[in-house]
Amino acid sequence: MTSTTRLTVAQALVRFLSAQYTERDGVRQRLIGATWGIFGHGNVAGIGQALVEYTDVMPYHQGRNEQAMVHAAVGYARQSNRLSTHAVTTSIGPGATNLVTGAALATINHLPVLLLPGDVFATRPADPVLQQLEVPYAGDVSVNDCLRPVSKYFDRITRPEALIPSALNAMRVLTDPVETGAVTLALPQDVQVEAYDWPDDLFAERTWVVRRPGADPTELAEAVRVIRAARRPLVIAGGGVHHSRAEEALAEFAEATRIPVASTQAGKGSLRFDHPQDVGGIGHTGTATADELARTADLVIGVGTRHTDFTTASGTLFTGEGVRFLNLNIAPFDGHKLAGMPLIADARSGLEELTQALEIHDHRVADSYVTEYTEDKDRWEHRVDACYEADEPDVRPTQPQVLGALDAIVDESDVIINAAGSLPGDLHKLWRARSRDQYHLEYGYSCMGYEIPAAIGVKMAAPDRPVWALVGDGTYLMMPTEIVTAVQEGVAIKVLLVQNHGYASIGGLSQETGAERFGTAYRFRAADGTFTGAPLPVDLAANAASLGMRVLRAKTVGDLREALAEARAADTPTCVYVETETADTVSGPPPAHAWWDVPVAETATRPSAVKARELYERHVSTRRRHL
Repeated sequence: MTSTTRLTVAQALVRFLSAQYTERDGVRQRLIGATWGIFGHGNVAGIGQALVEYTDVMPYHQGRNEQAMVHAAVGYARQSNRLSTHAVTTSIGPGATNLVTGAALATINHLPVLLLPGDVFATRPADPVLQQLEVPYAGDVSVNDCLRPVSKYFDRITRPEALIPSALNAMRVLTDPVETGAVTLALPQDVQVEAYDWPDDLFAERTWVVRRPGADPTELAEAVRVIRAARRPLVIAGGGVHHSRAEEALAEFAEATRIPVASTQAGKGSLRFDHPQDVGGIGHTGTATADELARTADLVIGVGTRHTDFTTASGTLFTGEGVRFLNLNIAPFDGHKLAGMPLIADARSGLEELTQALEIHDHRVADSYVTEYTEDKDRWEHRVDACYEADEPDVRPTQPQVLGALDAIVDESDVIINAAGSLPGDLHKLWRARSRDQYHLEYGYSCMGYEIPAAIGVKMAAPDRPVWALVGDGTYLMMPTEIVTAVQEGVAIKVLLVQNHGYASIGGLSQETGAERFGTAYRFRAADGTFTGAPLPVDLAANAASLGMRVLRAKTVGDLREALAEARAADTPTCVYVETETADTVSGPPPAHAWWDVPVAETATRPSAVKARELYERHVSTRRRHL
């Protein structure tokens, strides 16, 4: 007879989660390393009580914003190579719906996170209850259903015994390298506290093997054939290279074939910046070197990339005669994009198989091609130097000079985190990634507010490394609350806060598309009703200090260099605050070398919009559908 233990649903779930492990390449680790939570009437007596019951096996972290807790869990998961993550519990109502943005970010970026929102009563003793959404045509809908489209797996546990198959399915999806993303188990508050006799086998340690599938022989042979036939091949390294820990395999492939390697935002750092085959970022925010190679490539080898519009310049970048695509991807959905030849495999396994097969033929690209991209890369590096240089140490820095000052003090151990604003474009073009995981850009969802909580998650996963959250004032104002969490937990993140008085990135885009920077500046209203008056007297440094963070103010380039060095050495949460010169007054980073499709008004009376539409139509005419 099977032995059982009587526990509540919440207690059983916490015990079950504490016994789940992943294994890849012989390395085993906890799948759910900790649980984040903000408590309300929908989870305090259930999951909250269970976490108290099992503090010895399930660490708990207190958050301030539900979305931010998801970001912290996602940062932890990415730094852990998707082999370990955190759970997040909330009450029903606003706490649950606040999860949606974080869930979308996790799913779009293929990063695992377990969401445990409370739910309304399954037994419906009173109807409606506090925070219940009443839907006249359906009695089984709650606000948690808005998590369905942004979750890779969703279930509502309305009976205790239903937890068993649901929890197992949740672990299956979290550990699936193709399907992973946000997983949601909605937990009605009455079911959470209901007792049940659970089979003890449910709580036995269980190891989920994260697989590395190899390539189909037919697809591999075809891939080798098209690579050997190409004269100007180009590799695009995406986030899948990092998720697979395929960086060494990519380096070996590039060194053996001498094929240049460009990178997406998620893939940057797949090769060190000074690797001979690394040619920098690709696409709208890419380098001139990589984008010119893309325009003349006859074969584009995508490795672990989704081929988003920023990478393809909205379908205008790859214009070479007869260009073809070879997509090495673990997900068949991505492997078939751009009418490409699929090579469905784990990135590391596939690259190793390609390298071995090509070495048999001693295949390498022509010396002239290597000379071409090497010389072009050298010219680009001089442009980076010029952007970083600041001859006058007593002047206010530009944003590229801020990055240059940071570049001068970091080494391969530092992790740089960013997600939104004007910084992603500057970083993709200019940053010199020194290690496989130094460059942490969330650009699948490009979510303002991600950086600070994600930095906490990364620091928890890598406590011995300096972790920097790079944020502009717009992003900071979205979600500074987790500074309190960093202070409370003693997580010594570094926040580099850049004040440029508004949405710099969208301001520039607004100007380009004929919207005249409308509504993008943080300024007082002028007499004509527009926000073009004096900058707002907002002191974000004082705000960070009020939340418990140590703050270093830098007014000049010289101040900035000293403050960054001091912050890097700090063992407490530290913020460096700097106000930058804008592109209106000084030269900024190199302009975009590839287009991005943001539709412009087809008819307008204002000259700026008319001119923007003319330019837009010229770009649209170059779009190409790859069939």
